[in-house]
Amino acid sequence: MHSTARPFALAAAMLAIALPASAQNTYHQTVPLDPANLDRTANACVDFYQFANGGWIKNNPIPAAFSRWGSFDELSEQNQQNLTKILDKAAADAKAAQAKASTKMLGTYYASCMDSAGAEKLGAAPLKPRLAKVDAVTTREGLQTAIAQLQGEGITAAFNFGSTQDSKNSTSVIGGAGQAGLGLPDRDYYTKTDSASETIRKNYVAHMRRMFALAGETEDQAEADAKRVIDLETALARASLTRVEQRDPVATYNYRTPAQLASMTPHFNWTQFFNDLGTPNVPAVDIQSPKYFASVDSLLANAPIPDWKAYLRWRVIRSSAPYLSSDFVNENFNFSKTLTGQKVLLSREKRCTRLTDGGLRDALGQAYVAEYFTPQAKARALDMVHNLEAVYRDRLANLPWMSEPTRQQALVKLQAYAEKIGYPDKWRDYSTLNITNGPFLNNVIAVNVYENKRDLNRIGKPLDRSQWGMTPATVNAYYNPQMNEIVFPAGILQPPFFSPAADDAVNYGGMGSVIGHEMGHGFDDQGAQFDPQGNLKNWWSPEDLAKFKARTTMIANQYDVYTVLDSIHVNGKLTLGENAADIGGLAVAYAALEKALQGKPRTTIDGFTPEQRFFLAWAQIWRQNVTPQQQKVLINIDPHSPGRWRTNGPLSNMVEFAQAFGCKPGDPMVRPEAQRATLW
Repeated sequence: MHSTARPFALAAAMLAIALPASAQNTYHQTVPLDPANLDRTANACVDFYQFANGGWIKNNPIPAAFSRWGSFDELSEQNQQNLTKILDKAAADAKAAQAKASTKMLGTYYASCMDSAGAEKLGAAPLKPRLAKVDAVTTREGLQTAIAQLQGEGITAAFNFGSTQDSKNSTSVIGGAGQAGLGLPDRDYYTKTDSASETIRKNYVAHMRRMFALAGETEDQAEADAKRVIDLETALARASLTRVEQRDPVATYNYRTPAQLASMTPHFNWTQFFNDLGTPNVPAVDIQSPKYFASVDSLLANAPIPDWKAYLRWRVIRSSAPYLSSDFVNENFNFSKTLTGQKVLLSREKRCTRLTDGGLRDALGQAYVAEYFTPQAKARALDMVHNLEAVYRDRLANLPWMSEPTRQQALVKLQAYAEKIGYPDKWRDYSTLNITNGPFLNNVIAVNVYENKRDLNRIGKPLDRSQWGMTPATVNAYYNPQMNEIVFPAGILQPPFFSPAADDAVNYGGMGSVIGHEMGHGFDDQGAQFDPQGNLKNWWSPEDLAKFKARTTMIANQYDVYTVLDSIHVNGKLTLGENAADIGGLAVAYAALEKALQGKPRTTIDGFTPEQRFFLAWAQIWRQNVTPQQQKVLINIDPHSPGRWRTNGPLSNMVEFAQAFGCKPGDPMVRPEAQRATLW
């Protein structure tokens, strides 16, 4: 199944870490551009990231409960504290007879999560009903039914399945199936033979063994099951596409009718799978990787049933661990911190706030925007979006390397952009969702079942363009190529990204660049393959496409050179889409600032011109401290470059940056003209 959300930064789920209780409320949002955050000993023309952020980096070490800390995290923490206030009140009001249904649902869900005493008393008991279903499997047919049952409860086993737009008929909603079900972050963790990867695998097996024991298995059974799981996951990993291969929308689009599915995987009964999920009328499925599903089919037919049962037990335990007693929570954290470098577990309050935001997303989001996001803020953001679109239109209209037929198609696509600001126009209907007092895991399952049914019910129905891929409080933004839409949640429309108190230069360097970035995704190496209606369809002339690919290849080559840790380099192909959006979006945002400043005085603030403040604002949103462990994981799996190169990479291509800071040819922040990567 294709990913349709193109995040500007890391998705919220990957940022779900927080300050410990003892350290909460100790940070603050600074003025729009705080001179104390600079490092004036650094040369702006040598390393602008250090010049703009060195003071902040020195004075803001990573809190113990984080694996990284930056502008996104600072703002996310502020938003999470506001959500916690809402939830504390809802929990207090939930038992009142006159409480609204949404208040009762939010309060009950949050209170069940906060019930640590209840979780300790129950221990592994909430796992038993699900484990019993796995233990009852005796045949390969029963195995497939168990996989479907787990999918219905939000647990991916071997592959994921849900609704998706047909990439070549964007108004049609079909099924989508993709590779999934690994316990380590990426396939490479199973296939690499270096000592670090081998150590991680050994730690992972030991972790599984301890978790199986917590769930009630004997020592011998736990050891045997851990071995079975690592072997089966390794087989799945070897058949999996790489992260770079997954970025190809043509190669990962494989339309299959039910009859073609049966031929593709003769040992897997798709008809029964759809029936088990409660969605029998699936007209077709987009298969991400036929090769992967051929491997799954072979494993379902040939791998011993005890191996599969151990794997399914692990999927149940692993997915449930964060919602159980402290033994499970701590063991889960102790393994994860070896990958992230996080030192302590975040407070229960913070965990429960994030889980409620992710689970009851629209119920909590509606309460959040009512309290913290004004219509005036939405209007200001929309004005900036329209300003950026106007500049993008002008630049496309005058782009020297693009021919007229392609140019007209590009302008039609830009004109067709849908704009979503702040929050959905239509909220979810939770009337069929029953949240109860008792084990939190039961409520998590109830939400998973609700969301899964809601998603599957879209198959075969008219496309609903009101869908959102992020919660309103999320500090993020995205472009969806199949919807041809740019989306900016309320959570990011705040300092340091956007502030009514800031001058135009800071707002355009911050939020303006975010907006330009998301617009740029419609014309990056992936987005450029989709037409104005969101169909995977070439609208480029052969000559223009060749010119475009030459420019994106130059971007990939540029970022391949950048180092992160010792000899570890940025993966230019994996990060190409985000880097292209940064380069194009920043150039458009700068042009929009210049347009906004026409006829106005060029006021110097804190010794910096508006142009300089624009670039400082861009740099400050990427400031961050990251643990070495987390950085290694991100280099393998994250399509975004590290903060230093998201800052310096685009700027080194901009003549306007060099002019603003007086940089000369030969300075590290000035790329030679022949190597300069530009798009729009």
